[in-house]
Amino acid sequence: MRMSSPRPTPAGNAPKNAPKGKGPKVRPWSFAGGTDVGRERAHNEDAILVDPERKLVVLADGMGGYQAGEVASQLAVDIVREESADLTLSDRDLGRVDPDTGMSVAMRQLRRAIERANNRICAVARGKEELNGMGTTIVAARFYDGRVGIAHVGDSRCYRLRDHALEQLTRDHSYVQDQVEKGLITQEDAKKSPQKNLITRALGIDAIAEADVHEFRTRPGDIYLLCSDGLSDLVSTEELQLQLGAERALTETTKRLIDAANAKGGRDNISVIVIAVGDPAMADQWWQKFLKKPTDAK
Repeated sequence: MRMSSPRPTPAGNAPKNAPKGKGPKVRPWSFAGGTDVGRERAHNEDAILVDPERKLVVLADGMGGYQAGEVASQLAVDIVREESADLTLSDRDLGRVDPDTGMSVAMRQLRRAIERANNRICAVARGKEELNGMGTTIVAARFYDGRVGIAHVGDSRCYRLRDHALEQLTRDHSYVQDQVEKGLITQEDAKKSPQKNLITRALGIDAIAEADVHEFRTRPGDIYLLCSDGLSDLVSTEELQLQLGAERALTETTKRLIDAANAKGGRDNISVIVIAVGDPAMADQWWQKFLKKPTDAK
């Protein structure tokens, strides 16, 4: 079992100097993640990153056999972390849009990081015969300036729970998904297909790996789930929604999701990251201006 964050981590609690009994209660941000080998695999080829300080999460599901997938997934996670290491950029800086590309700074960072990860994985595989053919899926999300940027390659997913409704925000890069979109099979057929794990895009396979990137407005109270197919293949959308909507600590939600996949056979490695969106920083709360003492006129 490997995690870039040593344990599930709460983040973004209200400042200690928050006024007591004044204004609405501030909802904190919270992050949690976990990864498990499952019940049939000999070792874990998934890797995750949970970085509350940067409001950055990354999940990669490696492939390639005998630890090759493990190398690919960890490389992908490490490179995204390196590309996002600059803490001098504020939320507003990250959300600034380049008029030439129409992309925010954060989204350009994620796309560049995934391109660099693909190049690095390909180079390492060429240099070591035992790593030839390794690759990994990836899904990454960064929260900033009232938005979330999501980038992904492969069939690892991102979901959002909002107003008690669960929505898949990413599109699987898979053979069965292509068939569904062409009207050749139904979603139910896709779930039962022996080719459901055949992906059409991954890092480390081709010289160019194009990531799908999307940006969404966030709302306080939103719950986001990133997961590998070790979870989504076995746990129904209805159960995901039920678990995410329960009033409990995210560390417990993460554990219960992994347990649910293992209870249904645990055929693959299982990785889960859950994020609860909190309220804006205290300085941005609209009611704060009414608590400020007027300054003496000079």
